[in-house]
Amino acid sequence: MTGAAGLIGSELCARLAGAGHAVTALVHRRHDLIDNQGRPVPSRAAGADPAPGEVVTRSGDVRLAGLGLAQVPAIDLLIHSAAVTAFDATDAVYRTVNIDGTRHAIAVARASGAGLLHVSTAYVCGTSDGAIAPGFIGAMFTNGYEASKAAGEALVRASGLAFAIARPSVVVGDWASGQIARFENIYMIFKLIAEGRIRTLPAAAGATLDLVPIDHVITGLLLMTAHFADLAGQTLHLTASTPTPIPAIGTAMARAGLGTPEWVAPAQFDPAQLPAGERRWHAAAAALYTAYLLRDPRFIAASQLLPPCPPTDAGWMDRLIAHAVAAGFVRVKAAA
Repeated sequence: MTGAAGLIGSELCARLAGAGHAVTALVHRRHDLIDNQGRPVPSRAAGADPAPGEVVTRSGDVRLAGLGLAQVPAIDLLIHSAAVTAFDATDAVYRTVNIDGTRHAIAVARASGAGLLHVSTAYVCGTSDGAIAPGFIGAMFTNGYEASKAAGEALVRASGLAFAIARPSVVVGDWASGQIARFENIYMIFKLIAEGRIRTLPAAAGATLDLVPIDHVITGLLLMTAHFADLAGQTLHLTASTPTPIPAIGTAMARAGLGTPEWVAPAQFDPAQLPAGERRWHAAAAALYTAYLLRDPRFIAASQLLPPCPPTDAGWMDRLIAHAVAAGFVRVKAAA
């Protein structure tokens, strides 16, 4: 598995080993595997290949041919999860990690005779709204991340390998607890709102954000691994059954005492008219995410293999926010 030390990667390695798989975990800058509960994943970094139920880490680099490994590993399935997910990386970074990294993963899978389970994103739909079929790829993208993941998918489909593609949407906390090991990407806009740094945001009428619990994504990936032989050439959405309306995010934050932004129609939103401090925060951070407040994609989950996502309702939103507060990522405002 590439990207084994990432948010999804660490939890998936732990669950794969728990299911009896022998897991070779490719690590790069971060060598420790930490599951979604914040616990170290038992693993070793030296010696023989993994036994069933064991994780062995190998240092590598998806930017390099052969994934930077001295020899091709003995594997029957390569799960390619490594990617730069930030929305503000350079085109060169997206190309070397997300696109060339996929090309190198394909070559290793081919050399080892392995199948390829490629972890992409549901937002390769780009700017498209409405019903999004599992195999659909948009023509226009809002950032280099989306475009690079679409390019990676194209390489996988043209590879000639036995493959399946998993498309998670915006991965957030566990459904039952709200727990998330790392506060990344969309959590940053929650923080900016809670801290009062951002008070006004554009939101299209009817816009939604497809927030999906991490445990639903992991369950989907485990099932795709177990049933890989039956999924030849398929693309599966690992997404919410019902996306979250944008105003519901602000309402949930208000319930928790974190404040709520003023949502304005995109045509009426002019960053130049914001107060100076807010304008700086918008340019530095919030602008990276506002494109996701303007769309209403509805991702179709067409596979009978996957269970439906649990309800992404107000109660779950409250649990997500409660965990972010308990972890100290955001702070409840003091009463005036």
